[in-house]
Amino acid sequence: MSKKFTASATQLKPDPRFNSLLASKFVNCLMHDGKKSIAQNVFYSALDRIKERIPDVEPIEVFTQAVENVKPSVEVRSKRVGGATYQVPTPVNPKRQQTLAIRWILAAIRGKKGRPMEVRLADEILSAHKKEGTAITTRENIHRMAEANKAFAHFAFSR
Repeated sequence: MSKKFTASATQLKPDPRFNSLLASKFVNCLMHDGKKSIAQNVFYSALDRIKERIPDVEPIEVFTQAVENVKPSVEVRSKRVGGATYQVPTPVNPKRQQTLAIRWILAAIRGKKGRPMEVRLADEILSAHKKEGTAITTRENIHRMAEANKAFAHFAFSR
């Protein structure tokens, strides 16, 4: 059986400007067709816009807090029990929390068209920092679904 994860977590180097592994991971997820310099330019431009709007706080801290706010604590997983499929709420491990948060932020900015990518990214990071926006809405929907299916939580540990 193959490993569940690739070696990218061990090979990941911190980003050059802020020395942050989270920023480096985000840039890698933002990147399309191996064009990392373009992805870095978009990310750093977005952080510069955040610095203009909130001058008293470091933009990397705003970004880190935004990702923390988007991270889900529970999610629903499908579990088949006796011919019926149940949506079972399960806790999310920290690595998956980060992955989902990054994925939801990127989905939110890619879903909005008409403005430059760095503007959309800066807006979404700022709104996630304030606990509002599309990525936070996705997280709230997941939590609401888990709350609604709390009755099936006992299936999480049965085989």
